[in-house]
Amino acid sequence: MAEIFVPAALNAPLCKLGEGPVYDPHADTAWWFDILQSKLCEYQFQNGVSRQHDLPFAASALARVDEYRQLLFTERGLYLRDVATGDLSLHCEIEADNRLTRSNDARVHPSGAFWLGTMGWQAEQGAGAIYWYFKGELRKLYDDITISNAICFSPDGTVGYFADTALRQVMRVPLDPGNGLPVGEPKLFLNDFPAGNPDGAVVDADGNFWVALWGGSQIAGYAPDGSFLRSIALPVSQPSCPAFIGKTASQMLVTSAWVGLDDTARQQKPAGAIFIMDLPFQGRFEPDVKII
Repeated sequence: MAEIFVPAALNAPLCKLGEGPVYDPHADTAWWFDILQSKLCEYQFQNGVSRQHDLPFAASALARVDEYRQLLFTERGLYLRDVATGDLSLHCEIEADNRLTRSNDARVHPSGAFWLGTMGWQAEQGAGAIYWYFKGELRKLYDDITISNAICFSPDGTVGYFADTALRQVMRVPLDPGNGLPVGEPKLFLNDFPAGNPDGAVVDADGNFWVALWGGSQIAGYAPDGSFLRSIALPVSQPSCPAFIGKTASQMLVTSAWVGLDDTARQQKPAGAIFIMDLPFQGRFEPDVKII
């Protein structure tokens, strides 16, 4: 059933393709990207300050390394970013010589490993892949992915999820909780949704899976056994990715996009806005990524 959670639009610029939201509880700050406009967006909740940082390339995901550094997933690979200065330095190339692909979905496993999904710029069939990065080591886990999405993990790190949006399928795979590597083959978790296609996702403190439905105007929630829990209605057609925010992870932030919409559709709804809402369930924070 759809429920009213009263999402409120954040006072931040609209995104052509908002993606990759993450919250830093140490700084009470949310970060996300406008992929197609090469922007890193920041919102400081303590003082209500919104900023956009220009990037020299497209990027789609961010992980906290420590108080001073972030790891950005970009079309060229992983870059370290100095939080104070914005300076970027190459850390690890990923498909840097492949001009057909770019970075897309990513999330940090409880162990500190970083799962990273690529895709074609024009969503070329099978052009993308999913990688695992941990303490300086990079491995390709899965290839022949068209639109990598919904990367997230159970709280204990024993289960991983990922989607190929083009297939409208979310997969579930058993993992080693110590390093986030698969210890079995992926199996189908979900392929039936109220509307739209699976995009970015998170797992709450109870292990429930929450996925943005691109084209479906909602976030849908599922129990670990795949049974449907509820949906959260949003006033935009293209929500892209959720993240838990707030000092107790009791709120959700959702990015959205206006790419592909005509002028009428963009004017009728706040396409590309960033939404926040209070939750009746408990979220959890993303761990720091381990680079050494």
